[in-house]
Amino acid sequence: MWRILIVVLLFAGSCSIEKTNPPIKLLGEAQGTYYSIIYYDSQERDFQSEIDSLLDDFDQSVSLWVPQSILSKVNNNSDGVILDDYFINNFNLSKKVSNETNGAFDFTVGSLVKAWGFGFDHHKHVDSVIIDSLLKNVGFNKVDIINNKVVKQNPNITFDFNAIAQGYSVDMIGEFFDRMQVSNYLIDIGGEVKARGTKPKNTPWKVGIEKPAEDPNNQRDLTAIIKLKNQSVATSGNYRKFFEKDGVKYSHTINPSTGYPASNNLLSVSIITDNTALADAYATACMVMGLDKSIKFVENRNDLEAFFIYSNKNGDYYIYSTDGFSRLIISEFD
Repeated sequence: MWRILIVVLLFAGSCSIEKTNPPIKLLGEAQGTYYSIIYYDSQERDFQSEIDSLLDDFDQSVSLWVPQSILSKVNNNSDGVILDDYFINNFNLSKKVSNETNGAFDFTVGSLVKAWGFGFDHHKHVDSVIIDSLLKNVGFNKVDIINNKVVKQNPNITFDFNAIAQGYSVDMIGEFFDRMQVSNYLIDIGGEVKARGTKPKNTPWKVGIEKPAEDPNNQRDLTAIIKLKNQSVATSGNYRKFFEKDGVKYSHTINPSTGYPASNNLLSVSIITDNTALADAYATACMVMGLDKSIKFVENRNDLEAFFIYSNKNGDYYIYSTDGFSRLIISEFD
C-alpha cells in the first residue's frame, strides 16, 4: 500500500563509516512502491537479485495486482488453489490482529476497498445501498483455513492483505539477511521499516516521522526523528491517500464495521514493535479505532509503543506519544 509516511535517514552519521566496511545500499520497486535497503557485510556481497527474486515470489502469493497470484485466485474462488507459506502466514497474522482489535483490523474488506476506489482498478461506485450489501461480505470470523484450503461462509468475501503484507515483506527480507549472517541492516519498503544492529561505531539507525500535510503533493517535512535498534516501525495515515467528492475527503482506511472510510481526528499512527507485519496492521487498526481507543489499546500492551498525530476541530496538530516511544525520540520539530 502506498503509505510512504516514514522517511528513513539512511545517510545520517555516515562520516563514522569505516573504509574497510562500506555500507551497501539497494534501491528498487516492489508492491507498487519503493524499497530502500542499507546494510553492512564484511564480504561486501550484493544481494539485489536475491531480494528482487524474493519480492517477486511474494507478489505471486499475496498481491492484488497480480492476476494469477494465490490471493487473486482465492478471491475469485478458483478451483485447486494451493496455498503457500506466505499466504498462510499473512492470513494467520491478520486473524490474530483482527481478534485482538475486535475487528478494527479486518482483512476481508476487499470488496469495500474496491468499491471505494482504493483497489487496483480504482472504481468509485459507492452509495449506502451498495455499502449495506457489501458489508455482508465482511467478517474475519467468516473465513478459515482448513486442510490447506480457504473456507468462506460467503463466496463473495474477498481478502485484502495490503495493510499487513508490506510489513511482512520487510520481515521476509530481514529473515534473508539473518540467514546470510548480515547483522546490521535497515530495510524500508514503502515506509515500513525494520532495523537490526547499528551502523559502525555503534551509531544508531535514525528514522524520521513525517509531519501531516494538507496537500498530498507538498514537501515532506519531519515532525520527529527516532533511533531504532532491533525493532520495527510502521506508520498509517489518512492525509496523503484519499479521494475527494463534493468537497468531502474520503480516507483510504476503511472502517470494517461501517463500510465507510474511517472518520476521526487521527492523522497518523506510528507503531513500534518487534515484527513489521504486526506494526503495519496495528497502525491500521488504530486509524480505525480513533485516538482514545487506540491509546487505551497500546497502553495496555507491553509489546507496542505508539506515536499519534491528531488534530482538533480548528485543524491544529497535536502529538501523543507513549513513554517507550518518547525515549526513542532524538529530535522534534514544530
